[in-house]
Amino acid sequence: MSNAVDVTVADHVTLPSLRVVPSPVTFDVDGATSAVRALLSALGQDPDSDHLRDTPRRVALAYEELLTSRPFVPTTFPNDEGYDELVLVRDIPFHSLCEHHLLPFSGVAHVGYLPGARILGLSKLARVVEHFSRRLQVQERLTKQIGDWLEDRLEPKGAGVVLEAEHLCMSLRGVQAVGSRTVTSSLHGLIRDDARSRAEFLDLAGIRS
Repeated sequence: MSNAVDVTVADHVTLPSLRVVPSPVTFDVDGATSAVRALLSALGQDPDSDHLRDTPRRVALAYEELLTSRPFVPTTFPNDEGYDELVLVRDIPFHSLCEHHLLPFSGVAHVGYLPGARILGLSKLARVVEHFSRRLQVQERLTKQIGDWLEDRLEPKGAGVVLEAEHLCMSLRGVQAVGSRTVTSSLHGLIRDDARSRAEFLDLAGIRS
């Protein structure tokens, strides 16, 4: 990330690219509060009523939370044992905001990789999902950003990401396809190019019949 900052960590987990990954946005709570107040008025509501007086700031704070990811250090360790099998974390819960309608979409992520010289702390796979989901998104881009991050930062032999999510912009409005789920994938290296590795990843992710 271009806005990452260096930190000092123990030598056994240090990589040249090991940096704190910060939230990508700076949020203007006061500006958002004013905007929500104007929106309520435009929708024919009275923002000064007893029921809505505190709503603009509540909404602004809610969006701040939804659009702000927690900084983290992508801790890695030497792959001293030469582990060369798939590492996969299934069913990582996530939620994001559709950039087209500002409505949530949520679901689970399955993230895995074939280790190269280093292995990543398991909790950091969930942190990467959160980092890219806490912003205005489309699911296709979100999936690719997670996969590209693993490829660029970890340099694995292969990496794979599958997201399954329900979009409220589809279930609450428009076609109103309640319960439908969108599935997207991003595959790299051997997980993309080697049929057996790809099949193993998809089977373990639980998305193949």
